[in-house]
Amino acid sequence: MGLEETVEDKRGLVLVIGATGNVGRNVVSRLSELNVPVRALVHNPDNADLPHGVEIVCGDLSEPETLERDLDGVKTVFLVWPALPVGLAPAVIEVLKRRVSRIVYLSSMGVREERVQQVDPINEFHASIERLIEHSGIGWTFLRASGFASNTLNWSQQIRSDSVVRWPYGEATRSLIHERDIAEVAVRALIDDKHSGAKYVLTGPQALTQIEQVQTIGQVIGRQLRYEEVSPEVMRQQFLIHMPSQMVDGMLNAWAEFVRTPEPVTHTVEEIIGRPAHTYREWVSDHAGAFRA
Repeated sequence: MGLEETVEDKRGLVLVIGATGNVGRNVVSRLSELNVPVRALVHNPDNADLPHGVEIVCGDLSEPETLERDLDGVKTVFLVWPALPVGLAPAVIEVLKRRVSRIVYLSSMGVREERVQQVDPINEFHASIERLIEHSGIGWTFLRASGFASNTLNWSQQIRSDSVVRWPYGEATRSLIHERDIAEVAVRALIDDKHSGAKYVLTGPQALTQIEQVQTIGQVIGRQLRYEEVSPEVMRQQFLIHMPSQMVDGMLNAWAEFVRTPEPVTHTVEEIIGRPAHTYREWVSDHAGAFRA
């Protein structure tokens, strides 16, 4: 029985928080395709650009009281926590637990449950949100995703301008995942209670070094690309222009670790949705226009 057939008896209004992000946008689109009632929470409805027929509401997680009016009739919530302090999360979870039955939270595969304190600020952030949700008493599903393939769009300007990617840790090896695969798993978790209490580790089907990722982009767009190794110290100073130091150090330390210990590959996506996860080459093909001059 296909997903379309199983949806019929399990419909319930879904609120997507983070509806205009890479993953959230795909969650909204897929739910809409399946005729699942979906409400998209956004900051600016005028610029949302979501499928026709999707209910769009304006809300702000930094002001949890604004969520109350958007939760009428909502059964499940897809939650992507934005770049806001984790200290704001308890009030948000408190509002959600009074009104909805389950949260599907997009987390990180780097979270280690055996650690009281995670080794980097990014995973500590996700672990903190997970703990708040678990302790709230509300139903939950955690999607612990590997690196997003969409993060390599950070190279697009360099590739378009001179065909060289200047970046640190070329041998860092990651099992990058297509945002559509995360969304497909999320949709199943949102419409079927059998996924309640699951902590799914989601990855792409292969692990590639950053050098191999650049080579793959070149092969897809038909251009010879070059990876130029940049020292972490130089890259840190560039990143600090746009990001806080804790986040920058967390990213650089993670890439260094992926040189020593490649990101693992799981087959959870295929087990849940019934087809293999998209390869990085397929992701590049879907986004090739971003890399072409």
